Amino acid sequence: MLIGVPKEVKTHEYRVGLVPGSVRELVHHGHQVVVETGAGAEIGFDDAAYEAAGAGILKQAADVFAVSELIVKVKEPQPQEVAMLREDQVLFTYLHLAADRVQAEGLMRSGVVAIAYETVTDARGGLPLLAPMSEVAGRMSVQVGAHCLEKEQGGIGVLLGGVPGVAAAKVVILGGGVAGTNAARVAMGMEAYVTVIDRSLPRLYELDMQFGSQLHTLFSTVETIEREVVAADLVIGAVLVPGAAAPKLVTRDMIRAMRPGTVVVDISIDQGGCFETSRPTTHAAPTYIAEGVVHYCVTNMPGAVARTSTVALNNATLPFVLAIADHGWRRALSEDAHLRQGLNICRGRVTHPAVAHALGLLATAPERVLAE
Repeated sequence: MLIGVPKEVKTHEYRVGLVPGSVRELVHHGHQVVVETGAGAEIGFDDAAYEAAGAGILKQAADVFAVSELIVKVKEPQPQEVAMLREDQVLFTYLHLAADRVQAEGLMRSGVVAIAYETVTDARGGLPLLAPMSEVAGRMSVQVGAHCLEKEQGGIGVLLGGVPGVAAAKVVILGGGVAGTNAARVAMGMEAYVTVIDRSLPRLYELDMQFGSQLHTLFSTVETIEREVVAADLVIGAVLVPGAAAPKLVTRDMIRAMRPGTVVVDISIDQGGCFETSRPTTHAAPTYIAEGVVHYCVTNMPGAVARTSTVALNNATLPFVLAIADHGWRRALSEDAHLRQGLNICRGRVTHPAVAHALGLLATAPERVLAE
C-alpha cells in the first residue's frame, strides 16, 4: 500500500503522523511511504531521517494526497485538506466529529473511508489511541493551569503547592479517566489539594486505592460539582463520552460564582467542552477571560510537547496502520472489531452511532458498509 504523511497545518501543530522508525517498519513490510517535506522537521525528524528510513519526500501536501491510498495524520483535516481527499481513500487520524458538523459533511461528500483514532477500542473497553494523548493532556493541564494562575497571566496569583504557612491551591478534576488520573498525579506531585469527581463508584474506588489519602474523591452530582467548582482555584475538565459531545457539567452560573482570577482548563474541548463558557482556542492565543475566570481551551494541547506526543502516539497507532496496510481497509476492519469501532464515516455515510446522534444524522452499521 502507498501511505502518505502530510505536514500538519493546524495552528501551532508540530506533531507528525509517522516518525522515521514507523516508516522503516512499514517499508520493511513491503509498503511505500511518501512524506511531505518538512513534516517532522520542527520536532527533530528531518527529511534526511525519513529518506534513510525508506520514505520518498514530496514537495507539497497536494502531491501526498494525490498519490496515497492511506493518509496518516494527527489532527482532523482542515478544509483545504478535506478538499484533497477522494473516494475510497483511507484517512486515519483524530477526527472529533461530534463537535464539528462542517468537517463531517465535508468528509461525507469526499467519499473517503475515515477512521478516527479516538473511537478505536480495546478488549478492556479502553481507547488505546486516545490514551497516549489523554496522558499528555492530563499532565499538561496542571502545568498550564498553574501558569494561568500567575498574576501576569490574568490569574489570581496563587502558587499551586502553596508554601509553609500558606494553603495550597484547590484543584478540582472532573472525570477520573486517563486524562483526569494523569492530571491528579501531577497536581498531587506539585502538592496541591486535589479532588476528583466522577460518576463511577468503581473508578473512584480504584483511584482511592491507587493514591490513598493524598487524593480526595467525590461522586458526581450537580450539587457536588457546584460546591467544589465554586470553591476551586483550578478546575480541570477531563470528561469523555466516546465519540459523543462532552456533557456541559459546569454552567455559566457556576463559573460566575467562582472567584475572579481562578482558572478552568477544558481538556474536553475537542468534543465541545464540558464548561458552558468554553470555546476553542489555539496555542497562538490559548486563553480568554469569561465571567472573570481564565479559560484555557486549546484543542490540540499535546501539540505543545510535540516530540513526546508524536512518539507516544506512534507507539499506539503503528500496529493499526500496519493492519490496514497489510490487509487493506475492508479486511482489517472486518477482522478486528476494535479497529472497526474507529470507522466514523465511510463512502458518504456516518458509521459510528455516537457521532451520528451528536450530529442528528442517521447511522449505518459498519458491518453493512463492509459487506457492500
